[in-house]
Amino acid sequence: MQSITETIVKKERPIKAIQFGEGNFLRAFIDYQIDLLNEKAGFNGDVIMVQPLERGMGDMINAQNGLYTTVLRGIENGKEVENFRKITCVRGCLNPYTDFDKYIAQAENPDLRFVFSNTTEAGIAYDPEVKLEDKPQKSFPGKVTAFLYKRYQAFKGDKTKGLIFIPCELIDKNGATLKKYVLAHAKDWKLEDAFISWIENACSFCNSLVDRIVPGYPRAEAEKIQQKLGYADNLLDAAESFLFWAIEYSDRSHEDELPTSKAGLNVVWTDDMTFYRTRKVRILNGAHTMSVLAAYQTGLDTVEQCMHSDLISTFMHKGLFEEIIPSMDGDKDLLTSYAGDVLERFKNPYIVHLLLSISLNSTSKFKTRDLPSILGYVEKFHKLPAVLTFSLASLISFYEGTEREADALKGTRNGETYLIKDNPEVLDKFQELYKAEYADNKEKASKIAHEILSLSAWWGQDLTAIEGFENMVAKDLEMIWNDGMTKAIETVLR
Repeated sequence: MQSITETIVKKERPIKAIQFGEGNFLRAFIDYQIDLLNEKAGFNGDVIMVQPLERGMGDMINAQNGLYTTVLRGIENGKEVENFRKITCVRGCLNPYTDFDKYIAQAENPDLRFVFSNTTEAGIAYDPEVKLEDKPQKSFPGKVTAFLYKRYQAFKGDKTKGLIFIPCELIDKNGATLKKYVLAHAKDWKLEDAFISWIENACSFCNSLVDRIVPGYPRAEAEKIQQKLGYADNLLDAAESFLFWAIEYSDRSHEDELPTSKAGLNVVWTDDMTFYRTRKVRILNGAHTMSVLAAYQTGLDTVEQCMHSDLISTFMHKGLFEEIIPSMDGDKDLLTSYAGDVLERFKNPYIVHLLLSISLNSTSKFKTRDLPSILGYVEKFHKLPAVLTFSLASLISFYEGTEREADALKGTRNGETYLIKDNPEVLDKFQELYKAEYADNKEKASKIAHEILSLSAWWGQDLTAIEGFENMVAKDLEMIWNDGMTKAIETVLR
């Protein structure tokens, strides 16, 4: 079988973007979109990748001359769809740890305009030990500061040579945070005021919100897919069909230079992306956290199984459309439409999304994803939302365990052990409460509900102050322990 490099004559375009991160997500999200911009919107630009860590995929990417195939699969209008696309916009991948000079030379590229990144949530962090003289700087903000200083010097402070940063890390205000740390490095390194002014006035740091599930290399199906394609590709990148990107600018939109609407991409340029962030966190992420712990305790293991379960899909549907969306402000049609997309995405048979994986750190997730919907619902309707309240009880039930295994608490389902993973202090508290002795399930539910809900350090407030909430969570807990999770959910839905 031919390799992908033998099936296409690659056209080289000006390198207009540098990308910190060479992993599956950016290749199926950013580079996929750049490829479409080249085809449909006349962008005429290539991307050069930078390997952010000493070890990475750079050698594999360069071995295929930057070429690879995206495998997009999902459910659209109730039907399974599958699309393949050869990505031709990646010039290659630079490793600053083995060839620093070649990497830093890109700072002198006059065509360079955009910087994209996905260096994990921990990547945008400040490290005071990083120095300008390091080759390379260990941290991502350190690399950016040194790269910008090299560019500033090369073009003698020309304001037209500033760069547009659109980070994709999953932290709030990712662009603003990166800018803050870059300025901090510039000041700590005692770089000239004119350079700091150039960062402020010539460069743009956009916040962005990304939304696409990217499982990555489809190992179990790779051979079958390559047979279908007719060529070998060691960098197959599988993702769902759905894509959404909200880009928040401070001074002006940069869509004139990155013409996403012209390419038909689901991208929103806005001066305030609060609505889009809230929508994703409370609907997509909120539906996960609301449902998966209860679903796991009924015996299910994946999100797709949840969608084929009449019980759990009804539970999820009721929580989304009767509680979460009514609790929110904003255009109800946009919220409802997005929720419909979310449920269709959850049905994707090509993505194996394990409930136990989603369960990681559920207490902090509940605080940011579902608690705002509970509070909003109570404020608007002066009553408690049944499904969301039950979901907190199911969280408390899921965390039942008295023994540890390494850094996890051991729970049991149908006689088998599962691992509960969260911050040590969270696991310590649940372990302490479940080790205590209680007269019966009623007393156990009452005391544990009170202890957990009163932890202001966890929730940002004392939840026992919400009228009736503690009592309702305790009753749901008692019902779960007396009747089992399946019957308890049936009761809530009635």
